[in-house]
Amino acid sequence: MDLTDFLVGVAVVIGLAGIIVPVLPGSVLILGAILVWTLEEDSRSAWLVFAVATTFLVLGTLVKYAVPGRRLKTAGVPHRTLWAGAVLGLVGFFVVPVVGLFVGFVAGVYLVESRRLGRDLAWSSTKHALKAVGLSVLIELAAALLAATVWFAGALAL
Repeated sequence: MDLTDFLVGVAVVIGLAGIIVPVLPGSVLILGAILVWTLEEDSRSAWLVFAVATTFLVLGTLVKYAVPGRRLKTAGVPHRTLWAGAVLGLVGFFVVPVVGLFVGFVAGVYLVESRRLGRDLAWSSTKHALKAVGLSVLIELAAALLAATVWFAGALAL
C-alpha cells in the first residue's frame, strides 16, 4: 500500500462520515477519491473498480430519493414541508454547532405541519419526515459502503 492508497482510504472514510453527519458531500468525496486512485493506477482493473463503485453510488443516490419520497407521499407529507425543514436545518447548523442541523430540521417540519394540519397532527407528519430522512441516510450509506468495499478489494488486488 502506497501513499496514494492511504490518502484515498482516508478520503473514503471521511466521505462515509460525511454521509452520517451531513457536513461534507460524502458520496461525491468517495467518488472523487476513487477517481484519483483510478487515475493513479491507470489500469483496466482500476477502471473496472471505478465503474462498479460509480454504479453503486449513482444507484444509491437515485434510490435514496425515490424510496423515502414515495413513503412521504403515501403518508401525505408534502415536499414543501421537507424544504422548510432543510432551510431551518441549515440555519440551525450555523446557529447551534453539531446538533443545530437536526434540531432545525425537526423544528422546521413541525412548524410547517402544525400550521398546515394543526398541532395535534403535526407530530405524526414530523415523525414520517424523520423516518424518511433516516432511511435516505441508510440507503446512501449502504451504497457508499459497497463502493468503498469495491475500492478496498481493488486496492488490495492491485
